[in-house]
Amino acid sequence: MDVQLVDGTYELFRQYFGQPPRQSADGREVGAVRGVLVSLMAMLADGATHMGVATDHVVESFRNDLWPGYKTGAGIEPELASQFGLLETALQAFGLVVWPMVELEADDALASAASVAAADPTVDRVLICTPDKDLAQCVVGRRVVQLDRRKGVLTDEDGVWAKYGVAPRSIPDWLALVGDSADGFPGLAGWGRRSASVVLAHYGTFDEVPDDVAEWDPDVRRGLRGAAALATRLAEERDRAELFRDLATLRRDPGVLDTVATLQWQGPTGQFDDVCALLRDPALADRARALAAR
Repeated sequence: MDVQLVDGTYELFRQYFGQPPRQSADGREVGAVRGVLVSLMAMLADGATHMGVATDHVVESFRNDLWPGYKTGAGIEPELASQFGLLETALQAFGLVVWPMVELEADDALASAASVAAADPTVDRVLICTPDKDLAQCVVGRRVVQLDRRKGVLTDEDGVWAKYGVAPRSIPDWLALVGDSADGFPGLAGWGRRSASVVLAHYGTFDEVPDDVAEWDPDVRRGLRGAAALATRLAEERDRAELFRDLATLRRDPGVLDTVATLQWQGPTGQFDDVCALLRDPALADRARALAAR
């Protein structure tokens, strides 16, 4: 069987900007929540059986204490922010396992659940449903893969190499050097995608990169213009690079998921009718029951 692990926060944003507005009977914006439910129903209709959804209950996390520029909820449109809690309620009523994260982030929950699922011999494949580059560090061969549902692109370990030029285990180092504008940290000046890929493809981690460029592997030196400046920058800012790597490293908490069996969808709960009434789409509850009865 396959296990589908979904980034609920990403899906909410995607639906908010991709679907027309929809108001509840009391005037609240609910279109994105309805869009997520419809999208996940489509996954189940296509054969998904075991699914968990991670959400950012709040945008801020422990990482905001480590770096002042780390992403926050500032700037999120009120009509979108107001749907965060409703999404969790709706997903639980739909009968899905939901991980609402507070101190950690949704990405951490996905990494945690992926590790547990990958260790289960009854699981054939774990699909982490998000295009977020942070999650590339969790990819393992063809067993744990990333799925960009919007583009229909599946990325296994060979795909990570093709996209980033490094192994999955090097992704936190790669992000530390290059930076991640979505998460709010800049990387090291002078370092770009290609330079980080060339160096980390050889060394694996910047911990193994000598401070003196003369000690670099000759093939790495020859493959980079301005290698001396890169070496100097890394030598001078290792503490900063280590901090950014810490920000990019996903935390794996085995307590997030007890057993894969709990992810099997059994159908909607009795509260789902109330959710669908709030969304002004009672037919959605009928579709859910029909799916469960198959």
